[in-house]
Amino acid sequence: MPVATPAQYAAMLDAAQAGDYAYPAINVTSLVTINAALQAFAEKKSDGIIQVSTGGGQFASGLGVKDAVLGAVVLAEATHVLAERYDVLVGLHTDHCQPGKVDGFLKPLVEETAKRRAAGKGNLFQSHMLDASELPLDENIALSVELLKLCAEQEIILEVEAGVVGGEEDGVDNADVPDDKLYTSPEDMVAVYEALNGLGRYMFAATFGNVHGHYKPGAVKLRPDILKKGQEAVIAKYGEKAKFDLVFHGGSGTPAHELQETLEYGVVKMNIDTDTQYAFTRPVVDHVMKNYDGVLKIDGEIGNKKAYDPRSYLKAAEAGVTARLGQACDELHSTGKSICGKV
Repeated sequence: MPVATPAQYAAMLDAAQAGDYAYPAINVTSLVTINAALQAFAEKKSDGIIQVSTGGGQFASGLGVKDAVLGAVVLAEATHVLAERYDVLVGLHTDHCQPGKVDGFLKPLVEETAKRRAAGKGNLFQSHMLDASELPLDENIALSVELLKLCAEQEIILEVEAGVVGGEEDGVDNADVPDDKLYTSPEDMVAVYEALNGLGRYMFAATFGNVHGHYKPGAVKLRPDILKKGQEAVIAKYGEKAKFDLVFHGGSGTPAHELQETLEYGVVKMNIDTDTQYAFTRPVVDHVMKNYDGVLKIDGEIGNKKAYDPRSYLKAAEAGVTARLGQACDELHSTGKSICGKV
């Protein structure tokens, strides 16, 4: 099955909202991580979301090029080709584009989709994220309005954010953000709805104490009730149709019971990156430590080609990511709920 069409992607989100489950959204940087994601979704009979950050795109374009747009296009095109071999739907998404990167990353990728559509092909990406949380809310909303209109012209869903996700990811460091910025207020959520309603479809990354990275138990103070109160506020004013499709950023390391609570409040997408990075690296380190004398040429020896062949440890890395992403499907209750072939 190819990458989801805009209509299929919308149906995926609708199904998750109606069924109180969410899709894992995994950041990819290579063919290995793309294949791991597709295999995980297929094994779990779950649809899912594959996403590319600016840093991931830059990495994928090569150390000699470092072009985030080029790398994002390469990863997306590869996913389109590889996804044909699987019987689940996947959406392609870009992650965390700050205002200063909009003209150099988000807008060029929207134009890439426009070119494909003009040639009779499907969308390159089904959704993009604008992370304008660094701006005052009124400026954030103004930029969100502009980009939502632009995306809607190409049947692209825009993800927006109000409030700040703590921690550090992909070079963006919010480790010292004041605590009050980590929680989106009900008033802010209503303001977002009032500004964006009717302009196009969007997802909303409201923040409730979530952070990027991995922390020891008790270090992160999640307040899923923030999502509940925000949803209640907008529904009380505008009715059930106003309910947000919410996004949970920084899902790595979150206990299963806290994940479950967010699903009850309208989360349909959860980003997972830190945990899958570790799932990739852990078996690689295991391989090196168990095959130290073969991976390296020590004391004049010749090593073991089978041990230092990158495929030997990248296969293990791929399997590690597949297993961890499969766990995420189970915890988010998307397992067994693919709508592939039904829409």
